[in-house]
Amino acid sequence: MAACRAFAAALALLVIAGAFGQPRAAEPLKLRIGWAVIPGQLTAVLFEKKDILRHYGKSYTVETQHFRGSTPQITGLASGDLDIASLAFSSFGLAIQNAKMDDLRVVADLYQDGVPDHYSSEYLIRADSRIDKIEDLKGRVLASNGLGGAIDMAMRKMLRDHGLEVNRDYQIVEIEFPNMMAALDEKKVDLAGMVTPFSIIAHERGGHRTLFTVEDAMGPTQLTMFVMRASFIAAHRPALVDFFEDVQRATRWFLDPKDRDEAIGIIARFMKKPPSEFSSWLFTERDYYHDPDARPNLAALQRNLDVQQELGLLKIHVDAKHYADLSLVDDAAKRSH
Repeated sequence: MAACRAFAAALALLVIAGAFGQPRAAEPLKLRIGWAVIPGQLTAVLFEKKDILRHYGKSYTVETQHFRGSTPQITGLASGDLDIASLAFSSFGLAIQNAKMDDLRVVADLYQDGVPDHYSSEYLIRADSRIDKIEDLKGRVLASNGLGGAIDMAMRKMLRDHGLEVNRDYQIVEIEFPNMMAALDEKKVDLAGMVTPFSIIAHERGGHRTLFTVEDAMGPTQLTMFVMRASFIAAHRPALVDFFEDVQRATRWFLDPKDRDEAIGIIARFMKKPPSEFSSWLFTERDYYHDPDARPNLAALQRNLDVQQELGLLKIHVDAKHYADLSLVDDAAKRSH
């Protein structure tokens, strides 16, 4: 009997040891991702179609955080409260210069402006305005959504190319995109730099015309992109490749014409708008360009950063290739092609 009891005790110890000794499955990496605008940035809805995602809930999960723009996301990256930021090229350069974040890396495309056969942000004037050319903006008041931002920068570049300098020849006031059309109609400003869907709405209502576009001013533009810190990439590379494989699968799904109605429905529900507000332009040639593999245009990004420096809005030269790591989207694309 004593031998039986000893055997039972030993067996119980083995069971307990086995239970505690087994390695536990690693928890999925929770990625905290910032976003500012939709549907230009699809981040807020990109993971809605769980049935097409291979790795969500297994190697990673996503927590999206809304910001008014890209600049506040720099603080989130610096403090460690954000893992992936959605930065405009203008904010990216300033983060390296002002925040001394030399380990920032461009890792993926969000959307591009001025790509042939796709939409470019517009600078609208009133249809009854006597403004017919850029030089007619001398002495006028122009609206920008944020001083030093991408829309603001392209506007300054276009006017400088035509001999006009801010404060000397014209004034810029800051107005949020939703309020720009009213400011234009009420003659508080003479020109407004607008993005979708606000520019689309302005044209549909009538009474406005386009004087020039971002493409006219700067050519193709890498308007916004996913940015991460090199140390975070190094620590979590396998999960991040899984993440970008799903990003590519989801992006292609949203861009596929056969899925367009459902994709518009997802965005409309998120924005609490009727689908009719998007059906005439979203995911067509009237929309911004989204790279199907989420691969950013580094050549365009370099030109954009150079213009920022030429305008005096960036004091240092930023080498786009040095601050890019495309290995994540490249490795992910190898799986899905």
